[in-house]
Amino acid sequence: MLVDSHCHLDRLKLDAYDNNLATAMQAAEQEGVSHFLAIAVSMENSPQVVSIAEQYPNVFATVGVHPLEQEGKEPDVDALVALADHPKVVAIGEMGLDYYYAKETIQQQQQRFASQLQVAQQVNKPVVIHTREAKADTLALLRSHTIEKFGGVLHCFTEDWDMARQALDLGMYISISGIVTFRQADNVREVAKKIPLDRLLVETDAPYLAPVPFRGKSNEPKYVKAVASFLAELRGESLTTLATQTSANFFNLFKDAKA
Repeated sequence: MLVDSHCHLDRLKLDAYDNNLATAMQAAEQEGVSHFLAIAVSMENSPQVVSIAEQYPNVFATVGVHPLEQEGKEPDVDALVALADHPKVVAIGEMGLDYYYAKETIQQQQQRFASQLQVAQQVNKPVVIHTREAKADTLALLRSHTIEKFGGVLHCFTEDWDMARQALDLGMYISISGIVTFRQADNVREVAKKIPLDRLLVETDAPYLAPVPFRGKSNEPKYVKAVASFLAELRGESLTTLATQTSANFFNLFKDAKA
């Protein structure tokens, strides 16, 4: 069985499923996807994501504010701590730094990231990190907030092996998305081959970044099997081995998630 460790269930395109999320999830389950982590990106949609998780025993949730989110409220530590008290909330995020798209908001991003790391420290739950072209600052903030104590994952990883290695040294996990299947993603493939199997996660990031051969379509959780299959072949492992270990890794990291 597989776990989609990062998907935006509140944003899926559901036209093919009569606008029914349960039907889309059943389609994923038929492809061997047993559990889902629904990811929040703003103060406004965090309660909505938690509400989705409440409706399904095999869905868990995060609460947090994405570094590129500009429409809503700034992260509120007390509000996030209260939201994180929900039994279906297993992590804080998606948080982090993105200097590729928004260098003009660097200071704001760093403040947001620090405040959400403070939440994770307070509630002792792992973090889901978005990082792009912000290697030094991401690692520095993780270290300064003693990431080793509560853990986390660098999701949809596209940075270099040096960053991955330093994150692994801090006890973190690395998650690979459908980008690994893209023709020009040689750097992601090189890193993906080196990640220890016991620190690897797989994800869709649905509805974004659909893997080959579905590229150009709206992504959905059932396509995590395509990501895992590609990764298994790339790494010289069986799909069964990779699926079993990445699922175990998910529950090792997100300790409040119950299989």
